[in-house]
Amino acid sequence: MGTAERKAKEKEELKALILGAAKKLFAEKGIEETTIRSIAKEIEYSVGTVYVYYKDKTEILHDLHQQGFAQLGGEFRALFHVSDPMERLKALGRIYMKFALENTQMYDLMFNMKAPMDFIKANEEHHWKEGNATFDALRKTVQECMDQGYFNGHQLEPLSFAIWGSVHGMCSLYIRDRVKAATGQEPDPLMNKAFEDLMLMFSKK
Repeated sequence: MGTAERKAKEKEELKALILGAAKKLFAEKGIEETTIRSIAKEIEYSVGTVYVYYKDKTEILHDLHQQGFAQLGGEFRALFHVSDPMERLKALGRIYMKFALENTQMYDLMFNMKAPMDFIKANEEHHWKEGNATFDALRKTVQECMDQGYFNGHQLEPLSFAIWGSVHGMCSLYIRDRVKAATGQEPDPLMNKAFEDLMLMFSKK
């Protein structure tokens, strides 16, 4: 391995170390309470070293949000062997909910926080490619459902958005501890039943 290759490898390893520490601290302390200084302390490097690789916390958040979408996208792609599109749609929803409820800080970062969007705008990118890819998986499945006679009278784009918005809304209410406060019921069984009812409603031809 040449000098340039070794330096590139070391750079990627240190960036991975920084992101791993940031993800750990987000889970323990929350995103707002995690700072560049606390990340540097976690990896036992100087604050200046972190700034060599990331100009600010927003850039770290953007890279982490990409990791989250890579994980969720991989789980989505694994479902495309399911030939029945309605069953695949239900499975996509369950995977989405499971990901959100097991990775609450990451989910907030991916779908609720402004920081990744601010980074995209600051870098003059015009498309949220990670979000687009995830939505495309849903859109493709909804189109296949429509091809098989489901969702008569509906249009692809607004219907796909409505399905996503419904599941996202339930996940966000759960993460923010609003479910029991509003309904008086235990969140987990209510979430599961609400999702099943939603899918039952959507699956009627």
